[in-house]
Amino acid sequence: MSSLDQAVQTQIDNIQKKTGKTLAELSVIAKKSGLAKHGELRDMFKEKLGLGHGDANALVHAIFASDGTRAADGKSGDAVLDEIYSGAKAGFRVIHEKLMKEINTFGEFEIVPKKGYVSLRRKKQFAMIGPKTNTRFEVGINAKDLKKNARLLEQPKGSMCNYIVNVSDAQEVNSELIGWIKSAFEGAE
Repeated sequence: MSSLDQAVQTQIDNIQKKTGKTLAELSVIAKKSGLAKHGELRDMFKEKLGLGHGDANALVHAIFASDGTRAADGKSGDAVLDEIYSGAKAGFRVIHEKLMKEINTFGEFEIVPKKGYVSLRRKKQFAMIGPKTNTRFEVGINAKDLKKNARLLEQPKGSMCNYIVNVSDAQEVNSELIGWIKSAFEGAE
């Protein structure tokens, strides 16, 4: 079992301890809810079981026996990026390219395209990049104890990333932003 698989299993084990329910029992709750969409189920688990966003998200993936990569199944990385950066979001591709050019200098890591963003991982996810809406590009950063800064939007505990940085132009991909991402990269060993 890879270290990533082990981390996911540990998270699921911890969710079962927190809720006092087995994965099978949690799956029954999901089915009985009548909800079918990932986001609806995630929000229901957050509300009814008091789970954080990350735990609720992981639980839904475990119930669906997916890892969020279905959008990328059978497609090349470029094809997935073409889908992410299409239509009104096409202009954000230049930001993606500039970020990846810098991040690729850090060392080895895994690129995992998802439905609407790209996850960057070592032993654990250190960043997420992609358009959040047609008008907003987000860089999610999983680092601890970064010095307070107006650009760094601290996220609630249990979120998929500790910080979000909104980027509207490729010029905002500067040494400050790259430094924060590098800190997260180094912490994800």
